[in-house]
Amino acid sequence: MKQAIHFGAGNIGRGFIGALFSQSGYHVTFVDIAEQIINKLNQEQQYNVVLATEEKETVTIENVSGLNNLHQEEEVIKTITDATYLTTAIGPNILPRIAPLIARGIANRVAASDEKLYVIACENQIGATDILKGHVMDNLDEDTKAKLEGRVYFFNSAVDRIVPIQDQDSLDVLVETYYEWVVETKESIPPVNGMTIVEDLAPFIERKLFTVNTGHAVIAYFGYLQGKETIDKTLADNQIAEQVKETLKETGAYLVKQYGLNEEEHMAYINKNIERFKNPYLNDGVTRVGRAPIRKLGPEDRLVRPTTEAQKSGLPYSNLAKAIAAALLFDYQEDEQAVEIQNMIKEVGVAAALKKVSNLEEDSQITQEVIKQYDLLKK
Repeated sequence: MKQAIHFGAGNIGRGFIGALFSQSGYHVTFVDIAEQIINKLNQEQQYNVVLATEEKETVTIENVSGLNNLHQEEEVIKTITDATYLTTAIGPNILPRIAPLIARGIANRVAASDEKLYVIACENQIGATDILKGHVMDNLDEDTKAKLEGRVYFFNSAVDRIVPIQDQDSLDVLVETYYEWVVETKESIPPVNGMTIVEDLAPFIERKLFTVNTGHAVIAYFGYLQGKETIDKTLADNQIAEQVKETLKETGAYLVKQYGLNEEEHMAYINKNIERFKNPYLNDGVTRVGRAPIRKLGPEDRLVRPTTEAQKSGLPYSNLAKAIAAALLFDYQEDEQAVEIQNMIKEVGVAAALKKVSNLEEDSQITQEVIKQYDLLKK
């Protein structure tokens, strides 16, 4: 049976990427440090993906197993040696930590086999596979690097599927029906059900990040400020729903200008995604979606990047600035980054905190607009 190795046995890994590989005739080996999940995968060798609809349609995912990369490094290396695909869904910040082990697996593979390996980081990050490749290359010797061409390929991708927090006692995963997995390559690669191949990923990944991820974050932060519990209940507030739409019109104006998108079609894409967020069967908490605000306020991430690009293009960004301000007010005490950013603001103020987190100059027009919106939201 064809082999795929996937780093990250969490809900996205099991409910999305791993499921597609299994349904395409691959045995999927999940690699993770979550011992309970890994043990369950090896014991049960299957799980269910449940669609977030009234009918709760269920698909059984088979031909799966797990490895703990803390204790089973040699087994991981062997699996990389035998796999056709190596994918990740672990969070961009974890990529540097797993790169040394992946590098050992790749080194072992190219020494033993001429078979092709396709590496794809399925993360909410522009150029995530390029980032992973850089860390992998840092851990390879020159002889191994010389053997990679034509044998190990690194492809960037864009992924989109809403997967809320799950019951940790079960391997089963609740997911929305909609999904999109776009992979950038000009190569002819082994088919995977649900994978879309494109030659230029940039329009797809920015459209997704600055519509889906931006929209999701905006809902979460404004919902949190209004004491809402879930994303769907937040959108039931017409004032917040309108705020979300106005923010996405600003990201949309940049996307239309940058990539020549059809304005009407993109507005339909915005509306379709807002409807996705309203799905009550997902029961998706605002604190889950809003978590890790420091990462989400990064200079290349869903809030700041479209704001800086809008400013460069001479486009409006006041609603995006308001969304950044709302993120700065996310003070959820159970989120480590939320606590850190609140402490930062208390110590050095909003402008200096934005400089540190978002790389925005303290006297920039964007920072001044964010501070203005921050003060208004605090009232």
